[in-house]
Amino acid sequence: MTGWDEEELRRVVEGFPKPLLDVVERHHFDRERWLAQGKQLASGATPTPRTEAVVLPAPVDLVDLPPSGSPEHARLSALGRRALEEGRCALIVLAGGMGTRMGGVVKALAEAVPGRSFLDLRLAEQASWTERVGKTPPLWLMTSHGTDAAINEALGERRDGKSVATFPQSVSLRWTPDAQIFLGNDGQPSLYAAGHGDLPDALAQSGLLADFVADDGRYVMVCNIDNLGGGLDPLLIGMHLDGAAQVSCEVVDKLAGDRGGIPVRIGPRTVIQEEFLLPASFDPEKVRVFNSNTMAFDADALLELHFPWSYFEVHKQVEGREVVQFERFIHETTFQLDTRYLRVPRDGSASRFLPVKDQAELATRRPAIEALAQARGMLRKKS
Repeated sequence: MTGWDEEELRRVVEGFPKPLLDVVERHHFDRERWLAQGKQLASGATPTPRTEAVVLPAPVDLVDLPPSGSPEHARLSALGRRALEEGRCALIVLAGGMGTRMGGVVKALAEAVPGRSFLDLRLAEQASWTERVGKTPPLWLMTSHGTDAAINEALGERRDGKSVATFPQSVSLRWTPDAQIFLGNDGQPSLYAAGHGDLPDALAQSGLLADFVADDGRYVMVCNIDNLGGGLDPLLIGMHLDGAAQVSCEVVDKLAGDRGGIPVRIGPRTVIQEEFLLPASFDPEKVRVFNSNTMAFDADALLELHFPWSYFEVHKQVEGREVVQFERFIHETTFQLDTRYLRVPRDGSASRFLPVKDQAELATRRPAIEALAQARGMLRKKS
């Protein structure tokens, strides 16, 4: 731990300029956790790996959607529509992060289709459901220190704090590989958002979920801002409400090059585990689906969720230099809550998975995004 000086690091943080202090305090910077992570990095310690055996999910662990036109499809869709009509469903959109892969543009405000941003389409989706079911499903966006101001400005008066609201995820400070504060080219500490695992805590701090549950809210869908395939859908709502699990996690069939968290059995549960956390003896290619980062929760289970989160050491390049940051993943909730895995389509107007990583992928996928947006009521269909 050569060069590690906790007290000096505390003094450095306390001496931050007031604008920087205001940002970190407003975005729930946990100084003690950050220092503990730096101490871990300085010591060269790594988290103790899980010792449970990791095995393939059983066929029963993956649930296919009922065929369109079947009695079961109709029954579950009716159940989900009724929940929408009763105002029991909310949509949470993950709109934080840093926007680095979009060339510095806040992804929510990038032009998804000509003249309409991802945020515009989410708002149009909400308006479409209001028109169809007579109730406005709440739309809440988890922002980061890098996206909060721009998204709130774009929302303007539409952000009423209930039916349309934002809430910030946490912020932390990047480390150098030798456990010193990483300074950007401007000489200032480099901030980052600590991962989508921030959602339960950030949501609890906002008070939005507590009020929703008090008003008999039952169902919360969580999806990425750029995946317009993910969103409220009567069939998926009905399948969740009709099942016994507290979480419904959507998975899609893998294509060549797909990487991400996959369903595996660890101990008594089928969980989502990131590939880099799997033992070397386990071949992730044998699992032919992976998660789409779209999940539905029992609202009360999400509200009451409290457990010691795992933070994982992630190495990245920032301004051409290596940095270390510690992140947590929303999928760790599957280790805590009973979860069912729904295999959903990734093609056509029924797709539940149409993500956009960067501007090049956005340009390629715009026709598919436009077709899907028209099918979902986000855009008026062309005559």
